[in-house]
Amino acid sequence: MARRFVIHTIASLANHVSISYPTLISSPLSLEKSIEQAFGSHPQALGIIIVKDLPVTYKTYRDSLLKFGYKFAHLPQETKERYTDPESSYSFGWSHGKEIMNGKPDTLKGSYYANPVIDVPDVSPELREQHKEFYRSNIWPAHDEKGIEGFEEAFKNLGRFVFKVGCELAAACQPFVSKHLTDMSVSLPHLISTSQTTKARLLHYFPPGPGSVSPPEDEPIDSWCGFHLDNSLLTGLCSAMYIRDADKGPTIVSSPSPTSGLYIRTRGGDLTKVSIPADCLAFQTGESLELVTGKKLRATPHCVRVGGGDEKISRETFAVFMQPDTDQKVSPTETFGQFGKRVFAEHYNNSSS
Repeated sequence: MARRFVIHTIASLANHVSISYPTLISSPLSLEKSIEQAFGSHPQALGIIIVKDLPVTYKTYRDSLLKFGYKFAHLPQETKERYTDPESSYSFGWSHGKEIMNGKPDTLKGSYYANPVIDVPDVSPELREQHKEFYRSNIWPAHDEKGIEGFEEAFKNLGRFVFKVGCELAAACQPFVSKHLTDMSVSLPHLISTSQTTKARLLHYFPPGPGSVSPPEDEPIDSWCGFHLDNSLLTGLCSAMYIRDADKGPTIVSSPSPTSGLYIRTRGGDLTKVSIPADCLAFQTGESLELVTGKKLRATPHCVRVGGGDEKISRETFAVFMQPDTDQKVSPTETFGQFGKRVFAEHYNNSSS
């Protein structure tokens, strides 16, 4: 899930923080300074950290699933509709044009949602009914759905990989996070690793189309995806893949423009373009972490810009939202489930919650 809001300040440059995956595994407590530099409250903090030197299987998983994102988005409309779930506010399966951004339906991107860790949450029927956005069963394309055979396996492979690294990062973050918690009994790695609300989102950003690419000086920074906060504790992000439609078939290409891609607002208010290498993962802070720390650790404002260039290029990416169970208190007066309902009510006119 993501929460939309508006920012109007001028762009500037800052550096991201990178950590090595082998160090994360062998010596997590040695990373506290790097984590504080990335997630802290000082003005230069971006609220995002890059994990490099990942096992080689990661790039294979990423490449496979992001290609499936493109393929699914190009299925016939009636096929895609079979894999939607209106009762969950389109929070499982395929969703396009349902989320409200900038006060209108967001038709610039399509999403496929699923919990990559568990297919059927082990909760009571009452809880499942009360929180359909989190506790519904996954919806997967038929194994023989032409053109996307292997979709479920690819989604789970990448989703579980990102989740595993996220759990390891959460453990490394705990000493830093514990300094800011309002409830000292809260354990970030425990909340993430035991939660049944983990949600992954495979994203297809549709090509901007003929005549819709503005000159750089006229194009909003958030032209492909509006500024927002994630609802998570931590969000895992893959580097985007760009695919160009062509007469001979789709082709993987480089970014359509140096100004295309992900932008983040630093804690000090500066705007920064962040490039995630294809063989790396990024993790950023979400609003649930901001709430459980009494707003001492802030969520990361971010958006995506078209950046001009080729009108036939789409953007494929993948995010894993690591969030607590619905009964977890995120503030003295609100659980994560209550917080989630507020956000869904803001972004889905037909929300069933």
